[in-house]
Amino acid sequence: MAGRKSPLKEKVMDLMSSTSILPLLLGCLGIFGIYQLLQRMRIKAYVQNTVVVITGATSGLGRECARVFHAAGAKLVLCGRNVEALEELTRELTASHTSQQTHKPYTVTFDLADTGATVAAAAEILQCFGYVDVLINNAGISYRGTITDTTVDVDKRVMETNYFGPIALTKALLPSMIKRKQGHIVTISSIQGKISIPFRSAYAASKHATQAFFDCLRAEMEQDGIQVTVISPAYIYTNLSVNAITADGSRYGAVDKNTAQGRSPAEVAQDVLAAVGKRKKDVIVADWLPSLAVYLRTLAPGLFFSIMAFRARKERKSKNS
Repeated sequence: MAGRKSPLKEKVMDLMSSTSILPLLLGCLGIFGIYQLLQRMRIKAYVQNTVVVITGATSGLGRECARVFHAAGAKLVLCGRNVEALEELTRELTASHTSQQTHKPYTVTFDLADTGATVAAAAEILQCFGYVDVLINNAGISYRGTITDTTVDVDKRVMETNYFGPIALTKALLPSMIKRKQGHIVTISSIQGKISIPFRSAYAASKHATQAFFDCLRAEMEQDGIQVTVISPAYIYTNLSVNAITADGSRYGAVDKNTAQGRSPAEVAQDVLAAVGKRKKDVIVADWLPSLAVYLRTLAPGLFFSIMAFRARKERKSKNS
């Protein structure tokens, strides 16, 4: 009859309202809530009053990381190429009001693609607070183009910014960390440091090299108490594709579809904060499909290669139409 509960539904309701199940559910929720609170307290304790260096801090994910770590009470050294943008960000952070005690950031201006300038900048960074607790290698450049049309100079340019620059800065700051037996190197890599997709060869190569270098560094620095975290996001909705370089070195100048559908940099910055606070070693920040592709590359490489070949044909056809 209409309005009458089914026997199954009545049994479920009886089970949920029984004196034995309800307290158990409430207890589980309470334990989970306590666990979440402890995790937040752990992250806060790890970041508060620590000296955090962020490269590429003036835009995108770097800017959001600056906001998140500043709000968490870190002592920031913000790095980038644009003096005005760094000063504007510093004013914004200084004027922000949070319940957490905050510190006025320092700024250091240099181009990560210039190895000599990067090494000199490391000395300037150390002068800010006398030491560095956490280095976040965030700055980078993206690329769009075919391998056959791309000049080697473009390949080198991407590698200089995405690989040689970060490792030069890391190597310059490592001795002070080793001396203190304390430090944390964080590198923002990419899901393309684990899998390669068509028309991103220079970018994927630079991120694969980054993954390999910092995996080696993690093992070698374990005896010195230095933490190493590699964070590999999928697409983030920033201007990374707009500022990407193409096969001839010119600016791509457009937000592609995948980037437009990516996660917000503010959301990813929170993931970065959590990964640092929890001292995670390797983190994929992606939805299920890119994460599945990483496992597919290892477990079913033939299928993965076929999918990538199909994607290449599809993209090529789309560009030619």
